[in-house]
Amino acid sequence: MKQITIISGKGGTGKTVIAASLAALAKNAGFADCDVDAADLHLLLNPEIKERHEFKSGLTAFINKELCTNCGKCREICRFSAISGPTSGGDIVNGDFKVDDISCEGCAFCSFICPADAIEMKEEVCGEWFISETRFGPLVHAKLGIAKENSGKLVSLVRQKAKEVAKNKGYEWIIIDGSPGTGCPVIASITEVDCALVVTEPTLSGLHDADRVIKVASHFKVPVKLVINKYDLNEEMAEKIERYCKQNNIEVIGKIPFDRLVVEAMVNGKTIIEYASNKVTECISGIWESLKKV
Repeated sequence: MKQITIISGKGGTGKTVIAASLAALAKNAGFADCDVDAADLHLLLNPEIKERHEFKSGLTAFINKELCTNCGKCREICRFSAISGPTSGGDIVNGDFKVDDISCEGCAFCSFICPADAIEMKEEVCGEWFISETRFGPLVHAKLGIAKENSGKLVSLVRQKAKEVAKNKGYEWIIIDGSPGTGCPVIASITEVDCALVVTEPTLSGLHDADRVIKVASHFKVPVKLVINKYDLNEEMAEKIERYCKQNNIEVIGKIPFDRLVVEAMVNGKTIIEYASNKVTECISGIWESLKKV
C-alpha cells in the first residue's frame, strides 16, 4: 500500500482541489483529510458519515463543588488565570469556583495544592473523527474543536484509521490531504509516506513557503515532487520556481493553468475532473500518472 500526501507551505494554493481531483482519478484508493484544524475535503467529496467518534486529548481541571471549601488556593497558584471565583473587595467569599477550559493548560498543579482534594484532572473531548463513504471511496476525516489542542495527534489518528480501512478493503493507495504550513500537523501528515506532493503558486511567498515545507519533508527523508498551480498568472515566477527545483533535484510533475471552471466546479460541489475536460484536467491526469510511479 502506498501513501501520498498533498501539502503546501501556505494556505490557498489549491491543495484540496488537487487532492479531490486525484481522488476522482484514483482507482482502488482510500482517502484521509488531515487538515483537521480547517477540514474542507468533505465539501467536494460530499461524504456520508458511517461512524462518528470522540477525540480526547489533554487534561483539564474540574472542581467538585461538594468537596470544595472555597479556600481559593487553586486560583492563587494558577499561573494561567484559568480559575475564577467570587470576591468581595479583593477577599474570597463563599461561592462556586470555576475552571475556564480554554485557559487551563492541564498542568495539574491546582489538583496537587488543593487541601480538600476537590480538583480532578479529566481527559478532555477536543473534537470528533469520522469514517465516511464517498462516491470515490472511503474517507477518514476529523474536526478539531475551537481552541483545542493536539491537532498533530488527531492527524496521526486519522492516518492510522485510514490505513486500517484501506487495508481491510484491499486498496493499493491512500491519498492524504495534508495541512498547510510546516507545523506538527504537517509533520504528522508526511511521516513515512511514499511521496509528499508540494503544491505551490507562482508568487514570491509561494516559493518561500514551498522551500520551507520541502526542507521539513527532506529532514524526514520523505521524497518530494512539486506542482505549480495557476502557473500562467506569473510565468516569470513559475520559471524561477522551476529553477529552484532543478537546483534542489525536485521533479516538477505538473504546471496547472488558471481556469475559472475550477471555481465553478467547486461551487457545484464537484471536482474539476467530473465537471469539465480541458487543459486543467489533462494536467491533473498527468500528475496522477506520474504519482503512480512512486
